[in-house]
Amino acid sequence: MKNVIAIIPARAGSKRISNKNIMEFMGKPMIAWTIEAALESGIFTDILVSTDGEDIAELSRSMGASVPFLRNSAYADDLTPVSMATVDSLIQMEQHKQVHYDIVVQLMPNCPCRTADDIAASYDNFLTTNADFQISMFRFGWMNPWWAVELDEKTMRPKPLFPEALKKRSQDLGKLYCPTGAVWIADAKELKGQKTFYGEGYAVFPLGWRNAVDIDNMDDLRMAEVIKSMDMS
Repeated sequence: MKNVIAIIPARAGSKRISNKNIMEFMGKPMIAWTIEAALESGIFTDILVSTDGEDIAELSRSMGASVPFLRNSAYADDLTPVSMATVDSLIQMEQHKQVHYDIVVQLMPNCPCRTADDIAASYDNFLTTNADFQISMFRFGWMNPWWAVELDEKTMRPKPLFPEALKKRSQDLGKLYCPTGAVWIADAKELKGQKTFYGEGYAVFPLGWRNAVDIDNMDDLRMAEVIKSMDMS
């Protein structure tokens, strides 16, 4: 049996959407969807919410997550990579419980459409590979990054990122994928050493785009609400 910890990074300060992690989303606090999915997956020895906010901590405890300490203030600003906060929380939890974890799964609370089945499938895939790191991604669908351009702010003239792709039909272009914070997995020892989930030879596990939505702004929020309402109907 593996000793597996889920870490849910939930910083209190959110600039684009105020109190995003605990705001109401489809009848529940945003973070509740992630905690419930983690519990339902049945994978984890511990489910740790890493936060610097007492209100988030209290809510998370009431839902069955563990918050034995608040996040180190050095990792509580919006400039610090999330992976660094996760690594620090992992080390703190190991010291707190006097245990060593084999695997760490990072679950971002702004991905409320990700399900327990997504977590379980991602974890099963991680166990069958030899990779030390695995990132969840989704395939670009109605958007086509191959035809993306940068615009000069003064002239508004476009500069194609992939000029040769503009000459091809969409069906002749390769499949492209985008990272989502839904389910990131790593060997705990390797994560503490490399301090990033983009470690050497990291693997990818694709999720359906509907389950992979990251809520970072109001447009994302509205889209996630539509998706969740369809799933709940």
